[in-house]
Amino acid sequence: MFPFIVVSELDLKQNQVMVNHEKIHIRQQLELLILPFFIWYGMEFLVRFLISRDKGKAYRNISFEREAYANEKDLNYLKQRSFWRFLKYV
Repeated sequence: MFPFIVVSELDLKQNQVMVNHEKIHIRQQLELLILPFFIWYGMEFLVRFLISRDKGKAYRNISFEREAYANEKDLNYLKQRSFWRFLKYV
């Protein structure tokens, strides 16, 4: 949740890949001025769930998640990421 990364276990704070994944989401939220991000996220999840009837598939196919998962291991991704890059994953 913008502007924080909330973790259930303190060990996760040391996981650079997970932190990078969440930082990508923070950038996405900033680009969409926060509230529209959550509306888009929810609507996209709903559409993808109605198509697939599978919560896991619906979640993994949300454009924001696709971008974050595709680039979470690249710790320099946010330094060169273009504006609204998530649109590539719609």
